[in-house]
Amino acid sequence: MAKYDPKSLHAEEFINDEEIRETLAYAEENKNNVELIDQILEKARPQKTATGCVCSGLTHREASVLLACDIPEKIEKMYEIAEEIKLAFYGNRIVIFAPLYLSNYCVNGCTYCPYHAVNKHIPRKKLTQEEVRAEVIALQDMGHKRLAIESGEDPVNNPIEYILECIKTIYSVHHKNGDIRRVNVNIAATTVENYRRLKEAGIGTYILFQETYHKKSYEQLHPTGPKHNYDYHTEAMDRAMEGGIDDVGLGVLFGLELYKYEFAGLIMHAEHLEAVHGVGPHTISVPRLKKADDIDPTQFDNGIDDETFAKITACIRLAVPYTGMIISTRETEAVRSKLLRLGISQVSGGSRTSVGGYTQEERPHDTEQFDVSDQRTLDEVVRWLMENGHIPSFCTACYREGRTGDRFMSLCKNGQILNCCHPNALMTLSEYLEDYASPETKAVGYKMVEEELKRIPKEKVREIAEQNIRDIKNSNRRDFRF
Repeated sequence: MAKYDPKSLHAEEFINDEEIRETLAYAEENKNNVELIDQILEKARPQKTATGCVCSGLTHREASVLLACDIPEKIEKMYEIAEEIKLAFYGNRIVIFAPLYLSNYCVNGCTYCPYHAVNKHIPRKKLTQEEVRAEVIALQDMGHKRLAIESGEDPVNNPIEYILECIKTIYSVHHKNGDIRRVNVNIAATTVENYRRLKEAGIGTYILFQETYHKKSYEQLHPTGPKHNYDYHTEAMDRAMEGGIDDVGLGVLFGLELYKYEFAGLIMHAEHLEAVHGVGPHTISVPRLKKADDIDPTQFDNGIDDETFAKITACIRLAVPYTGMIISTRETEAVRSKLLRLGISQVSGGSRTSVGGYTQEERPHDTEQFDVSDQRTLDEVVRWLMENGHIPSFCTACYREGRTGDRFMSLCKNGQILNCCHPNALMTLSEYLEDYASPETKAVGYKMVEEELKRIPKEKVREIAEQNIRDIKNSNRRDFRF
């Protein structure tokens, strides 16, 4: 039997079934242990230092105790501390991105995804480079600067060469004042050499959802295709880091397996990356299973309600305080609004999950990977964020200034990243307001910018930011950054 070892490079040792089951038993035993719960909550709380704040985070066992706890006042305390952590390290900024679907050709048999190979009635489509260019222009005209490219796994239709060519095309498109400044990549697990090629192509974060950490369930949910190989998939982040990609993004698809098991596995994966590579996940996504073409989520019996979903989000923020947390347009405006205060730091806006969807006036449904619950335009999302006290950020400065991996995390962990991110967010928001916003959004936005500039503590930084924003308003000069 495999033995638990977070420093191991073998999937069944760093995501160890026996350890997860013992953790869940421990959590169940202690879910009403008020003294222990208070100790864990106190450990999770950010501590002020001379330079900012530090946070110790939680182990998978400690975090699992909080997730199991059903004492209302303790749950409220979790939410309070999650918000404290989010504000301490990410401020009131929310990073904006959009997915770009390149191809829905796929050879896998995933039972929860409409792109699975058995689905013979869904139209299959793969963007040409001209179509990629058109999609990028449409996204730039909305105001996007950061994309996450998505593609099914198909070595014939979607080889790594195709992905690399698409990345090159995306970065080459300069339309009016628009540029895509960061391309994150969400494609199937691959080789160290291919990860090296992605790194050389200038990608931001490599994202790969585990879907489920329960090996038996994983193999049943992926009955055919290369994705069936649990170990190869689960060990992908180690190969990505070996290939030079130092920002990686984790996630499970909540609803496929029992959520407490998934949560423990997710935190263990983050611990593994920290133990082996010295840096945890750059992002953690929290998607829930949604309806799609031939997929009925009610056929899966592990769905979670909104309250449980909120609790999971808060507990991830307490356990992995420095990670970026992502919620997509799978979720409704109401759900996204609640989770924003519990730790979410990135949201998608104006998203379309179909191949070639952005160039079409009406939202196409025939090639959607999942139903989009929040169908507001990017402008509406930006205004909504600001009206609720969040700064919409289109910033990509850290990636382009080399503040990635352990360099980003070291700045984040000592509170120094806010000195860059806050003014950068205001400058990129000003670009959006000047180039793309509706008059109503522009009025709300510049009022926020004016107030937020006053909150920049360093006078020299504030003066530079103010001058750069004046230049953005009065010229076509763009892309200022600290």
